[in-house]
Amino acid sequence: MGIDRERFMECGRDGRQRMSIQSGFIVDIIQKQDQMSNKKTRGVVQEILTNSSFHPHGIKVRLKDGTVGRVTDVIRTEPARDGA
Repeated sequence: MGIDRERFMECGRDGRQRMSIQSGFIVDIIQKQDQMSNKKTRGVVQEILTNSSFHPHGIKVRLKDGTVGRVTDVIRTEPARDGA
């Protein structure tokens, strides 16, 4: 499953757009319990949990370590290699 590069560039690295996120990307998320403090957690996307194409608070994902939260920033768009 590839990403449409032209459409990706139009929406940039917006964590609210589902098309900006793919499995393997490195992202920052905010977990539910950290919403008040805005504490971010960085990790590699394992699974996209939000079905809609847009969510105003960020697309919900599960990271490879099992952490679930909403994407605030897409850090790296090349799929992460093990150990990266």
